[in-house]
Amino acid sequence: MRRRLSRRLALALAAVLVTSLAACDQQADDEPPPGPVTLRFGVFGSDEEVAAYQAVVDGYNAQAVSTEVELESWPDSAALAAALDAGDAAPDIFLTARRDLRGIVDAGHNAPLFDLLEARDISYGDGYSQTGIEAFSSDDDLQCMPYSVSPMVIYYNTDLIDFEAMRERGLPAPDDELEGWTFEEFEAAAAYATRPRGNVKGVSVEPRLRSLAPFLYSGGGRLFDDDADPTSLALSADENVEPLTTTLELLRGSLTLTPDQLARATPREWFERGKLAMIEGYREITPELREVDGLDFDVMPMPTLGAPATIAEISGLCLAPGERVQQAADFLVHAISDTSVATVARAGHTVPANLTVARSDAFLQPGELPAHAGVFNASAQNIVLLPVIEEGLELDEAVRPLVEEMLNGSVIDPPSLTAEIDEVSRSVLDPDYEPEPSDSSS
Repeated sequence: MRRRLSRRLALALAAVLVTSLAACDQQADDEPPPGPVTLRFGVFGSDEEVAAYQAVVDGYNAQAVSTEVELESWPDSAALAAALDAGDAAPDIFLTARRDLRGIVDAGHNAPLFDLLEARDISYGDGYSQTGIEAFSSDDDLQCMPYSVSPMVIYYNTDLIDFEAMRERGLPAPDDELEGWTFEEFEAAAAYATRPRGNVKGVSVEPRLRSLAPFLYSGGGRLFDDDADPTSLALSADENVEPLTTTLELLRGSLTLTPDQLARATPREWFERGKLAMIEGYREITPELREVDGLDFDVMPMPTLGAPATIAEISGLCLAPGERVQQAADFLVHAISDTSVATVARAGHTVPANLTVARSDAFLQPGELPAHAGVFNASAQNIVLLPVIEEGLELDEAVRPLVEEMLNGSVIDPPSLTAEIDEVSRSVLDPDYEPEPSDSSS
């Protein structure tokens, strides 16, 4: 989905919504108020998140005059999007992951927001995630309201990695968690934590394209041949050779999990057992890690091979078009208010796109792990927005065996393997592509 922003949109949506709950339950024009209206609010997430959304709904219903909102939940964004495509009774307001945005917009499942928000006298300031605004903008409009912008970070076991002790031993280590760290410091931490006698490894990442992306972009590389309209992956591109070589030297070395260990458990399971010092992840796993007995952890930004870079899980609130869109827009104003967003942030799974809440105790949660939750906010400034492609899941499935081989295979030839991954990706991203016949077949 190409992002073409008008000057009006770029100026008006560059930052935070300062909302007024007084705008709720009012009509955008001078039409007579309608009769009682029931709205459906569709969400997905953990039980704690769904309970928080219910609290938001209850708060609205307690003060609304002619509208009542009912909450409905799905297992995940894909299930909710599938329900929309199937023609099931669509919710009037619904949460969506950015990766599903293209299908939603192309199918006409959403109503653009700019005019609806402007009609409610919502003013704009400097406290909203610009990345979130850009992520949900296309066709000179804001398609959905950014809600959570959760960057990929490094989770580390603080019993296995002690930066102060590393510095005392003359090892490279970061001075300030919020300022990030270099790949050299990241590698040193992995070596420091690795303990062969205790069967402890330093680092492991999931064998997925998204796990490799931050390393490539940080080192001046790229994941796709075109970030606006990709027709293939670009792992074999010249600019990826150096960052990929450096990354694979660490992730395929003695400091990471062996194929045998990976066959027995995932990197996260080893991390929870205290046998792996570092994994990559998003904010959503924080509440679950807090429940693991004896696990003390913190977070760091993704390490840099050049410029800081990471990717993110981004979600937004969309409105369905139709006769109830005005009432739905009134509820949206309530749902994105500081009070409502803070209610959901306290569940611990999201990183609010509302920067006022993201910088508040509702999100930072002092006294809880991780101690440096501000790393999520700092990392959000370095997010690379990957292209939204409808074939994302199909692409991952097509190349996953080759990515697993690249990270965990016993012997590999990186140039030929990356070229093969790129070639396989073209069959998914560019169905009209026909490979040129080889010399042997001519």
